Amino acid sequence: MTSALPFDDFRHLLANLPPADTVAGARVRTLFDKADKPRRSLGRIEDIAAWLAAWSGRAPPLVNRPLVAIFAGNHGVSRHGISPWPVAATANAVELCAAGGAAINQVCIANDLGLKVFDLALHIPTGDITEDAALDERGCAATMAFGMEAIAGGTDLLCLGDLGVGNSTVAAALCAALLGGSGADWVGPGSGADAAMLARKTEVVDAALALHGTNLKDPFEALRRVGGREFAAIAGAILAARMQKVAVLLDGFVATAAGAVLHAANPTALDHCLLAGLSPEPGHARAIEQLGLHPLLDLGVSHGEGVGAALAAGLVKAAALTSSGMAAAVKA
Repeated sequence: MTSALPFDDFRHLLANLPPADTVAGARVRTLFDKADKPRRSLGRIEDIAAWLAAWSGRAPPLVNRPLVAIFAGNHGVSRHGISPWPVAATANAVELCAAGGAAINQVCIANDLGLKVFDLALHIPTGDITEDAALDERGCAATMAFGMEAIAGGTDLLCLGDLGVGNSTVAAALCAALLGGSGADWVGPGSGADAAMLARKTEVVDAALALHGTNLKDPFEALRRVGGREFAAIAGAILAARMQKVAVLLDGFVATAAGAVLHAANPTALDHCLLAGLSPEPGHARAIEQLGLHPLLDLGVSHGEGVGAALAAGLVKAAALTSSGMAAAVKA
């Protein structure tokens, strides 16, 4: 970061996003139309292949180095009893992933996906958003920049997931700030909240909205004030993928909320992203309707860890192989 203000570089990138390769996308659709099958008989599989071609510039598309990137963060607002899980559960989940025993490990093996898990200073929770900003400007910008490094080793399909006790409440606050409404419009059971806990979650979101007020009109201010480290890192990763022509799969409510930050700054910022699945969290359905996202899967998965995105990656890989295999037959 070299600019005078921490978020200036990101604002510049969002004002100069590379477009889709519409020629590559159209090429894939033409190849499907020429194949020996009824027109559009493969439905969304054809759409996925064309989308992948458009954002990779390769027709037919390929997926050779898919990656699941999970960002883990802790939240100061968790002290208000907004989750049935202790804050230590975030670190425990990270350790389970590292040991190969988490659900995401098994889905990655099944679909031949790479996996990276990032511990975002779990020992230092963010500020309590009902009393202070979650992050200062430099800290938020630095975390976004860190998230951008997720693709540094090279990938051609990025699946983004999260870990973080209390982060469904933070996602609700961020969506309320960016998309409108109050706490009651956005909170849900998360990882098992009962009625009393749901009421506390609603109160927390409303208190955060009241505290930060008009500052939330700026999407980056909303991110740093009522977001968190995993939200900032995911936003950075989405932006880096766009600049490097890497297609993205978003997993669940948290990743969607992070994407909403970029969408608020530039409505085309998520065009290279597909939503992996619909979370049972009620705020997720509301968010994706406003963002114009359509889930690939609806399996009732609310597990986190990027599981939904990793499952959807299997579909994307199948779409790419179907496109390339049928294209070869057409050329023959």
